[in-house]
Amino acid sequence: MKCLKVAFGMENDETLIDAHYGDSKFFAIYEVCEDGSVKLLEKRHNKAKDMQEHDEGHGDPRKFKLIVGQLMDVDVLAAFRMGPNFLRIRDQSDKVAFFTRTRDLKLALQRVAENFDDLWEQVQEKKAKAGG
Repeated sequence: MKCLKVAFGMENDETLIDAHYGDSKFFAIYEVCEDGSVKLLEKRHNKAKDMQEHDEGHGDPRKFKLIVGQLMDVDVLAAFRMGPNFLRIRDQSDKVAFFTRTRDLKLALQRVAENFDDLWEQVQEKKAKAGG
Protein backbone atom coordinates (compact mmCIF):
# COMPACT_ATOMS: atom_id res chain seq x y z
CA MET A 1 0.00 0.00 0.00
CA LYS A 2 1.18 3.50 -0.82
CA CYS A 3 1.81 5.79 2.15
CA LEU A 4 3.22 9.28 2.59
CA LYS A 5 5.13 10.67 5.53
CA VAL A 6 3.68 14.11 6.35
CA ALA A 7 5.05 16.73 8.77
CA PHE A 8 2.56 19.22 10.20
CA GLY A 9 3.90 22.43 11.76
CA MET A 10 2.22 22.52 15.17
CA GLU A 11 1.38 25.06 17.87
CA ASN A 12 0.02 22.38 20.24
CA ASP A 13 -1.23 18.79 20.01
CA GLU A 14 -4.40 19.72 18.10
CA THR A 15 -3.65 23.00 16.32
CA LEU A 16 -1.38 23.91 13.42
CA ILE A 17 0.67 27.04 13.99
CA ASP A 18 -0.69 30.36 12.72
CA ALA A 19 2.81 31.58 11.89
CA HIS A 20 5.64 30.56 9.60
CA TYR A 21 6.38 26.83 9.36
CA GLY A 22 9.88 27.35 10.78
CA ASP A 23 8.38 28.86 13.93
CA SER A 24 6.39 25.69 14.76
CA LYS A 25 6.85 24.45 18.33
CA PHE A 26 7.18 20.93 16.95
CA PHE A 27 6.40 18.83 13.89
CA ALA A 28 3.76 16.11 14.13
CA ILE A 29 4.93 13.38 11.76
CA TYR A 30 2.10 11.21 10.39
CA GLU A 31 1.90 8.33 7.98
CA VAL A 32 -1.06 8.87 5.66
CA CYS A 33 -1.95 5.98 3.37
CA GLU A 34 -3.98 5.67 0.18
CA ASP A 35 -6.78 3.86 2.02
CA GLY A 36 -7.30 6.97 4.20
CA SER A 37 -5.64 5.53 7.29
CA VAL A 38 -3.48 7.85 9.39
CA LYS A 39 -0.98 7.06 12.12
CA LEU A 40 1.04 9.38 14.32
CA LEU A 41 4.68 8.32 14.03
CA GLU A 42 6.32 10.91 16.26
CA LYS A 43 6.42 14.47 17.53
CA ARG A 44 9.72 16.02 16.52
CA HIS A 45 11.07 19.10 18.30
CA ASN A 46 11.73 22.01 15.91
CA LYS A 47 15.42 22.87 16.34
CA ALA A 48 15.02 25.90 14.04
CA LYS A 49 12.35 27.61 16.17
CA ASP A 50 14.69 29.67 18.33
CA MET A 51 17.29 30.38 15.68
CA GLN A 52 18.25 34.05 15.40
CA GLU A 53 17.54 35.16 11.85
CA HIS A 54 19.79 37.72 10.18
CA ASP A 55 18.77 41.11 8.82
CA GLU A 56 16.59 39.61 6.11
CA GLY A 57 13.99 39.02 8.81
CA HIS A 58 11.95 35.93 8.01
CA GLY A 59 13.16 33.58 5.31
CA ASP A 60 16.78 33.14 6.45
CA PRO A 61 18.40 30.50 4.17
CA ARG A 62 20.19 28.97 7.19
CA LYS A 63 16.83 28.37 8.84
CA PHE A 64 15.58 26.76 5.62
CA LYS A 65 18.51 24.33 5.68
CA LEU A 66 17.92 23.51 9.34
CA ILE A 67 14.20 22.82 8.78
CA VAL A 68 14.79 20.60 5.75
CA GLY A 69 17.67 18.89 7.55
CA GLN A 70 15.47 17.77 10.43
CA LEU A 71 12.73 16.59 8.05
CA MET A 72 14.88 14.65 5.55
CA ASP A 73 12.75 11.51 5.90
CA VAL A 74 9.43 13.30 5.26
CA ASP A 75 7.62 13.53 1.89
CA VAL A 76 5.10 16.32 2.50
CA LEU A 77 5.33 19.48 4.62
CA ALA A 78 1.83 20.54 5.65
CA ALA A 79 1.14 24.04 6.93
CA PHE A 80 -1.68 26.48 7.53
CA ARG A 81 0.35 29.54 6.53
CA MET A 82 3.13 30.15 4.03
CA GLY A 83 6.32 32.06 4.80
CA PRO A 84 9.33 32.83 2.58
CA ASN A 85 11.15 29.65 3.56
CA PHE A 86 8.10 27.52 2.80
CA LEU A 87 8.39 28.68 -0.82
CA ARG A 88 12.10 27.88 -0.70
CA ILE A 89 11.33 24.41 0.66
CA ARG A 90 8.86 23.85 -2.18
CA ASP A 91 11.19 25.16 -4.89
CA GLN A 92 14.63 24.06 -3.66
CA SER A 93 14.09 20.70 -1.96
CA ASP A 94 12.56 17.33 -2.70
CA LYS A 95 9.65 18.10 -0.35
CA VAL A 96 6.07 18.74 -1.44
CA ALA A 97 4.31 21.70 0.19
CA PHE A 98 0.66 21.29 1.14
CA PHE A 99 -1.55 24.07 2.50
CA THR A 100 -4.19 22.72 4.83
CA ARG A 101 -6.38 25.86 4.88
CA THR A 102 -7.29 24.88 8.43
CA ARG A 103 -5.51 24.95 11.78
CA ASP A 104 -7.47 21.95 13.07
CA LEU A 105 -5.18 18.90 12.92
CA LYS A 106 -8.00 16.38 12.40
CA LEU A 107 -9.37 18.35 9.46
CA ALA A 108 -5.85 18.89 8.09
CA LEU A 109 -5.22 15.12 8.16
CA GLN A 110 -8.52 14.57 6.37
CA ARG A 111 -7.52 17.07 3.66
CA VAL A 112 -4.19 15.30 3.13
CA ALA A 113 -6.06 11.99 2.78
CA GLU A 114 -8.54 13.56 0.33
CA ASN A 115 -5.64 14.84 -1.80
CA PHE A 116 -3.55 11.67 -1.47
CA ASP A 117 -3.35 10.80 -5.18
CA ASP A 118 -2.27 14.30 -6.20
CA LEU A 119 0.28 14.51 -3.37
CA TRP A 120 1.61 11.03 -4.23
CA GLU A 121 2.17 12.14 -7.86
CA GLN A 122 3.95 15.34 -6.76
CA VAL A 123 6.21 13.37 -4.40
CA GLN A 124 7.10 10.90 -7.18
CA GLU A 125 7.93 13.78 -9.56
CA LYS A 126 10.17 15.44 -6.94
CA LYS A 127 11.96 12.16 -6.23
CA ALA A 128 12.51 11.56 -9.96
CA LYS A 129 13.98 15.06 -10.40
CA ALA A 130 16.20 14.69 -7.34
CA GLY A 131 17.43 11.27 -8.44
CA GLY A 132 17.94 12.03 -12.07
